[in-house]
Amino acid sequence: MSDGPKYRRVMLKLSGEGLMGDKDFGLCTETVNRIANEIKAVHDLGIQICLVIGAGNIFRGVSAAASTIERTSADYMGMLATVMNALAMQSALEAKGVSTRVQSAIPMDTVCEPFIRRRAVRHLEKNRIVIFAAGTGNPFFTTDTAAALRAIEMSADALLKGTQVDGVYNADPKTNPDAVRYDTLSYQQVLSQNLRVMDTSAIALARDNELPILVFSLQKPGGFADVVHGRGTYTIVE
Repeated sequence: MSDGPKYRRVMLKLSGEGLMGDKDFGLCTETVNRIANEIKAVHDLGIQICLVIGAGNIFRGVSAAASTIERTSADYMGMLATVMNALAMQSALEAKGVSTRVQSAIPMDTVCEPFIRRRAVRHLEKNRIVIFAAGTGNPFFTTDTAAALRAIEMSADALLKGTQVDGVYNADPKTNPDAVRYDTLSYQQVLSQNLRVMDTSAIALARDNELPILVFSLQKPGGFADVVHGRGTYTIVE
């Protein structure tokens, strides 16, 4: 078996909460830099990387106010929050010498590029990391669905979801010491057992386009690189 990377082009999905560190909301600079180092290490292997980052770290901070806001407007607020996270990650990566582009599904030309599929593919071919922001540009769709959609549009080999735990469990391992981790799952098992790997739209998109989903922990140093090589601890959905 080859020791080289198993995947040539990957989509990395990060939750906004993963950028908070020990804070209640917002960005933890130390955490963002640590994740940027993990991404750079994989990028240095010659692997093409695109990212989608959620907005829970920012939107959670205004959740009390958001409860009184009409759903469509609240969703657009969440999309704008993902742009803030994307710009923060871009800054951290470029400080480490990694060429990066942010593309937003909601055009905001003074801040970042609009999403244009062919341009994004070209960026990847030039070894630039592309961060897709503002979800799909539509309300009622999560960043999970945006990650699956963009991964398919980019012809990514796999969608890697970096979480706080090292895979998919049948219960929350943080509260249930008897929780069992799955090594492999089918798309149908995830849907029928409501395992909450990603939302149902994202799972269905991945299933229909034969896009494997790998769930792993970004808390472990080198975890991203291990998964790209087919090593380490993770759950694969295929």
